[in-house]
Amino acid sequence: MTTDTSLDWMISVDDHVIEPPGVWQDRVPARYSDVAPRMVEEGDDEYWVYENRRVATSGLSATAGKQTREFSPEPIRYRDMRPGCYDSRARLEDMNQAGILASMCFPSFPRFCGQIFWEAKDKELALLCVRAYNDWMIDEWCGSAPGRYVPCIIIPHWDPRLAAAEIERCAAKGARALTFSENPSHLGLPSLFDTGRYWDPVLAAAADAHVVICTHVGSSSLVPEITPDTPQAVNMAWMIGVRTSGALLMWLFSGVFERFPGLRLALSEGGIGWIPWFVQRAQQVADKQHAWASDTTYKLTHGDRHAQSADTRKFQLKLEGADFRRTLREHVYGCFIDDEVGADIAIKYLGADNVMAESDYPHSDSSWPDCIGLMRRQLAHLSVEDQVKILRGNAERLFEFTPAPFPSSGG
Repeated sequence: MTTDTSLDWMISVDDHVIEPPGVWQDRVPARYSDVAPRMVEEGDDEYWVYENRRVATSGLSATAGKQTREFSPEPIRYRDMRPGCYDSRARLEDMNQAGILASMCFPSFPRFCGQIFWEAKDKELALLCVRAYNDWMIDEWCGSAPGRYVPCIIIPHWDPRLAAAEIERCAAKGARALTFSENPSHLGLPSLFDTGRYWDPVLAAAADAHVVICTHVGSSSLVPEITPDTPQAVNMAWMIGVRTSGALLMWLFSGVFERFPGLRLALSEGGIGWIPWFVQRAQQVADKQHAWASDTTYKLTHGDRHAQSADTRKFQLKLEGADFRRTLREHVYGCFIDDEVGADIAIKYLGADNVMAESDYPHSDSSWPDCIGLMRRQLAHLSVEDQVKILRGNAERLFEFTPAPFPSSGG
């Protein structure tokens, strides 16, 4: 972990990459070139084509360099983006300007945890696409500037054993982070409460390989609505705490940390201000409701509506004697971009060892180019030692990452 006490540089553990057009076409076998993800230009439009889907890039995913009055969810073309959105070397200039020493990037076209490949019909091709993305992320995006990028991989969610093998393969290449759905059940996958322990191969592989599980907000493909007619901006103000708090509670109550003590979880782009209340409430539930709530019976229905059968399964909640705050401090890391309340209150609750900094470049919530400035203002009440931990020391330790020397200018 860093011993330098400079406050001019941070490691951002949540940024994003707009994948260059050749990521998959340059890597999958030639027989798949007509069906693998590819970029198509049609008049003034640009979009990805994959199987029977067309996917444009939202303008809110590439706002770096634009004024807020220019923000729009309408599709954006590469020529209208800042080059740092899709070019790793151009990104370095923007990172230096903002005091970002190193950056961990989440995917765009595949979505935050690779959902598009889970949804694909051809799973043989989908697996090749997962591997192609990971090789590109590790070898090219991160390999272009050693010590400036922290690799984060995607996994084939449809096959936990293949996912475990991919974790092991990528860990051998230096990856120490994977992106995982904040709520797999919304994708049609088993949850962490699955009595068949669907995810155990993934959890075991991640724990054994020291690969951190990152649950990025939005990786459930669920867009919560307060009401059906609530404007999108109102839902945006509400949904981060709703989705990420649900993710945290599932991890705390599911017992996976007890079964896999080496697991580490990062709540990517989840903010931190809400964490103390929800963990406090979880503890109250465990302390007061454990007598009746520990044995939970599920009724599972199989088959179609014409021929259904059902069985019941029990999930054992270990509530009596639970210490969720201790579990939190041993396994969970809160991450924030701009959270004045969290910086004041939640860090005291979580501890400075369990919080990391983010910039969210190049998204519309990003603090770029004032990333280090904003972070320093919100952390100014802490000791220099604790500020350095949050700015970069915790990320270095958690992801077993050695950053490059400080650039000659920045911050």
